[in-house]
Amino acid sequence: MRPFHCEHGVLVPLDRSDVDTDQIIPKQFLKRIERSGYGEFLFQDWRRDASGAPRPDFVLNIPEYRDGTVLVAGSNFGCGSSREHAVWALSDHGFRAVVAPSFADIFRNNAVKCGLLPVVLPPDQVRQLLDLAAECPGVVGIVDLEEQTVSAGDLRFHFEMDPFERRCLLDGLDDIALTLAHEAAIAEFESRRPSWMPDLSRVEVGP
Repeated sequence: MRPFHCEHGVLVPLDRSDVDTDQIIPKQFLKRIERSGYGEFLFQDWRRDASGAPRPDFVLNIPEYRDGTVLVAGSNFGCGSSREHAVWALSDHGFRAVVAPSFADIFRNNAVKCGLLPVVLPPDQVRQLLDLAAECPGVVGIVDLEEQTVSAGDLRFHFEMDPFERRCLLDGLDDIALTLAHEAAIAEFESRRPSWMPDLSRVEVGP
C-alpha cells in the first residue's frame, strides 16, 4: 500500500450528501477482477450522459478540477453497498484523500485499508472548503497526516485520526503487510506445532 504523509493537490468540490457507492462506481463495472482500471468509470452516471458524452457541468469535466487529488464532499459519503471497488475507483482516478463531515463505516474502513485517507471535519469547516474550491477553481489544498491538518488558502483545520489507522497509512501497511511484520514469530510458532496437527505443507495435491 502506498504510504500517505502529505498531499498537495487541487480541491475538487462535490457538494452532495449521501453519495452512495453505486454512484461512485456503478454496478455494471464491477466485473473486472483487478483493482485497477476503475478510475475511468468514476461517477459515470453523473460524469457522462446516456451516449457517453461528458456532461460539461459535472465537476470532474471542468479543466481546473480534472486532475485534483483531494475530494471534498457532503455528509455520509460512501453509503450504500459495501463494494470496495468504490475506493479503488477513487484511488485509480488519482484521489489521495476525501474530506467530508461523515463517512459510511464500511467505506471508511475500506478506504483506510487501501491507502485512501478519509478526513472527517465539522460541517461548517467542510462548507468553507467547498465554498473556497467553488469560488477559486484550481485552489490547492494540503492534507498533512503527520500534522493531522487540512489547509487551503487562509483556511487551516485540524482533524482527528485513530492512532493505529494513522500509523498504517503513514507506513503503507495493509492487512497483509501487518501480518508479515510478524513473520518471524509466525515461523517460530509453526516450527513448534505438533506433528499430529493439520499442516497444509504436508498435503499432497493430486493430478
